[in-house]
Amino acid sequence: MKFSTRIQYLLFFGVVGGFFLSCDSEDKDNPSGSNPSNPVATIPIPEQGYVSPTSYDGMTLVWEDDFEGNSLDIANWSHETGRGDNGWGNNELQYYRSQNTSVERGHLIITAKEEAFGGSQYTSSRIVSMNKKQFRYGRVDIRAVMPRGQGLWPALWMLGSNFSEVGWPACGEIDIMEMVGGQGRENTVHGTVHWQNDGSHAEFGGSYKLQSGTLADQFHVFSIEWTANRITWYIDNNKYHEIDTTPAQLDEFRRSFFFIMNVAVGGNWPGSPDNSTVFPQHMIVDYIRVFQFD
Repeated sequence: MKFSTRIQYLLFFGVVGGFFLSCDSEDKDNPSGSNPSNPVATIPIPEQGYVSPTSYDGMTLVWEDDFEGNSLDIANWSHETGRGDNGWGNNELQYYRSQNTSVERGHLIITAKEEAFGGSQYTSSRIVSMNKKQFRYGRVDIRAVMPRGQGLWPALWMLGSNFSEVGWPACGEIDIMEMVGGQGRENTVHGTVHWQNDGSHAEFGGSYKLQSGTLADQFHVFSIEWTANRITWYIDNNKYHEIDTTPAQLDEFRRSFFFIMNVAVGGNWPGSPDNSTVFPQHMIVDYIRVFQFD
């Protein structure tokens, strides 16, 4: 995500008083994120869209989550909950709850709602693979369909696994996919990296605009190929952005990273929802796959 990721992580994982803060008590009875009281069987899941290969020459599949079953696999993922510090560092408006995550019909569903909870007027979910699944180099494919509407801000991204030791942006950040909802922006995917350069935040990003339709109409596959020398971004296997990471100040990207999936509501980049925004909205993820080079 853009802006101050470090601030939001200091609240939850940064060393605050020498210990890690736990998730909020309202989620402790539901660690898996399943929500039987709020079935999502009526949520339409598109049948159309790009499907990525299950293998690549010179690579081996080392991990995948196809989101089978009826709850989030806690061996892979944890929830981050709450309002964060200063709206997760971005003036976001949502309260993250585990109840807004469901696993249904072989898909992960993160739902953003307009509802009052914990001092916020919106709720959503944010899951992380921190301390569970982390990787250095390879290809990542994530097949997903985005929500739509002014103020929605879905993201599929990564942070350096050494975050708790060095903070942000020194840990590095790889945004595999970000979309900004509303104002005709839902046809554009953004891929960005953030790092620390001479003690300051630096970033470099690119984007790709669909020839027709939006990222909410059908499934697309958002990918990166990551080596010790470069990171390359793809949508549906079409390359649209690349960065040379060989300079010494980009050493963050030669270390391990973990995954984050979330849907923010409001914030510095998308702005707030308005009367045109229809809730609930859903980000639907079919699978995540990690391949590494032989």
